[in-house]
Amino acid sequence: MPKARAGKRSDRQEGRAGGILFNTGAGQHILKNPLVVNSIIEKAALRRTDVVLEVGPGTGNLTVKMLEKVKKVIACEIDPRLVGELQKRVQGTCLANKLEIKVGDILKTDLPFFNACVANLPYQISSPFVFKLLLHRPFFREFALRLVAKPGTKLYCRLSINTQLLARVDHLMKVGKNNFRPPPKVESSVVRIEPKNPPPPINFQEWDGLVRIAFVRKNKTLSAAFKSSAVEQLLDHNYRIHCSLHNTEIPENFKIAEKIQTVLKDTGYSEKRARSMDIDDFIRLLHGFNSEGIHFS
Repeated sequence: MPKARAGKRSDRQEGRAGGILFNTGAGQHILKNPLVVNSIIEKAALRRTDVVLEVGPGTGNLTVKMLEKVKKVIACEIDPRLVGELQKRVQGTCLANKLEIKVGDILKTDLPFFNACVANLPYQISSPFVFKLLLHRPFFREFALRLVAKPGTKLYCRLSINTQLLARVDHLMKVGKNNFRPPPKVESSVVRIEPKNPPPPINFQEWDGLVRIAFVRKNKTLSAAFKSSAVEQLLDHNYRIHCSLHNTEIPENFKIAEKIQTVLKDTGYSEKRARSMDIDDFIRLLHGFNSEGIHFS
């Protein structure tokens, strides 16, 4: 469930609550409704033995409730003012020893050991953090729906298929804007993301390279999407490296564009569009390219 950019005053707009100025331009919207806090904790199904990574603890409304239920909370906060508020909140209590605070940008920080993650994410970092989280092994309403979107729906995108490749994703509930202070200008959602264990046996860099090309223009046929000169140059470069490593001779009249189109036709995806293709489709297509020596990373 994200904190969100709420309006424009240059690139910074602040709301005051409890003596603290919240920088909404940096995504600071504090979850204030205790019923929503309790519902999130209930749906997270936290256990006494859990070590929880919390991103964006703010003033600690969610943090304190989790500390009562789990072994440890590692709270990552970029704003030193909010770090001070959180420290004050647990100081002198039995909860203080169960809280570890890391100050800094979570996207630039090595993730610690944890087995559950609860995050009130700024929208600006929602997508990169989810990828970081999944590869380490909730959100704006629209962002949450993109995570669970299915092939053929309007919101289905690269984020949808990559997240669903690596995890099971469930949309749990909507959260109205008035449950935050200051309120953002959009509705939010709570999403549960459970990484698949074991992860799928796929080279993610290869996979994402293919998916990225397909979803640049998800309504185009793959035949058209792969005719981009930049795509052809990349795949030609990778193909020549592959041939060099495997001592494969390349004919003088070789054209990568023709080979790409042949793979698309042979796999049956030439006239398909990314918007309607599921995980199995992309796995088959990736195998088709790789078996012909065409790689994406």
